[in-house]
Amino acid sequence: MAHVRGKARLTSQPGAQTLLYVHSLIGRERQRGPPEFAMTTAQALPHGINLQDPRLFMNDQAHDAFRVLRAEAPVHWNPGTEQLNGFWSVTKYADILQVSRHPELFISSKGIAGSGLRALDATGTQANQGNVSIITMDPPRHVKMRRLVNKGFTPRAVNAMEPQIRQVTNEILDGIAGRSSCDFVLDVSSQLPLAVICGMMGLERDVWPLMFELTNSVLGSGDPEYQADVPEEERGSGEAARRTAMMGRMRMVEYFREVLERRRREPGTDLPSILLESEVDGEKLTEGDILAFCFLLILAGNETTRNAISGGLVAFSQFPEQKRRLLSDWSLVESAVEEICRWTSPLHHMSRVATADTEIRGQRIAAGDRVIMWYPSANRDEEVFADPYTFDITRDPNEHLAFGIGEHFCLGAGFARKEIRVMFEELFRRFPNIEVTAPPDRLRSNFINGIKHLQVAY
Repeated sequence: MAHVRGKARLTSQPGAQTLLYVHSLIGRERQRGPPEFAMTTAQALPHGINLQDPRLFMNDQAHDAFRVLRAEAPVHWNPGTEQLNGFWSVTKYADILQVSRHPELFISSKGIAGSGLRALDATGTQANQGNVSIITMDPPRHVKMRRLVNKGFTPRAVNAMEPQIRQVTNEILDGIAGRSSCDFVLDVSSQLPLAVICGMMGLERDVWPLMFELTNSVLGSGDPEYQADVPEEERGSGEAARRTAMMGRMRMVEYFREVLERRRREPGTDLPSILLESEVDGEKLTEGDILAFCFLLILAGNETTRNAISGGLVAFSQFPEQKRRLLSDWSLVESAVEEICRWTSPLHHMSRVATADTEIRGQRIAAGDRVIMWYPSANRDEEVFADPYTFDITRDPNEHLAFGIGEHFCLGAGFARKEIRVMFEELFRRFPNIEVTAPPDRLRSNFINGIKHLQVAY
């Protein structure tokens, strides 16, 4: 391993030292990990690397493991546990393209996060639940449902919102201006995307904190910090995660039921009003369809963008010469945004299920097998990105997969890019000396690449 800028960095090929390092970190995680993440057959996993265990991601060690996997086991089977399904891990850029561009062969309607519970798959419950949201729909219905809201996310719509996004950004920064330090996540990065998506949904400012809380409960359900409604002695378990996510989802759905009732009486121009008037194949959407839409838009509209902004500030602190370069040449801001997205990869993975027997990189994938695509690994694939472990705001080309690709390319990618750009333009204009003063407090999750807290001084 080579040490660059005070941080351990792997050499170009995984050697003995790299493998020893990975073995040691996995060994520590195996000892500490709860039983639902224990490996059923350790010998079946390359170098014992278990991507099912969120601690690997919480401790920011996954990139070292991914580098080994890309070189030695780019497509490999994880047998799962008694509770969790087995799955194929796909870690190379080209292979993720193959899966993403064939939605007829690799479907989303059986769940898109994690490997899933064996009990749910056995009863079919999981598959039934998957068909309520566009992110877990397959063509052709997915395409028709997506078109209903597409016009609100076009480049023209995004650009029209820029003045408002800039105004909100400066209001947020006004809130920290009288201090010398803050928690960047709670006070800054979470506030902008939350304000934008809540505004599009027509939600009043006084409920924005509730949307933040419920987003954390659903997408951060595996983290003990967000398991407030679970007895302390049970926090950190798989059951606590399931209960936390379920309660968060129920509360959000109930809230939006009330929103829809108000919009029926007093229609507006917001997204819930548009959905209430929309039709697919001549039929109005069901209330379940609309609730699923609202649920997805709130979650996806604020969580990943906040983590890209937070992770971007961490990257600028780790690579200060890149920050100086941007401050001296703001024409680089668009390429800087793309590099922030590549570097942070706010979503660790998406899951698909094979509909027929197939093959990826010589590995036989059976019909019904689950396939998980690891985006942070693809975005550091040495065959695609030169010097991928360097944060370089001038990187060109930079065809990262932070927003996915194919049928399920992120609907809100345009807004995410705009919010990241405006935030760093205004943040560095007003606080050019802002710096990270403590290691990021990362989310315990192998699905969301989250930062819960980030202490900064300015």
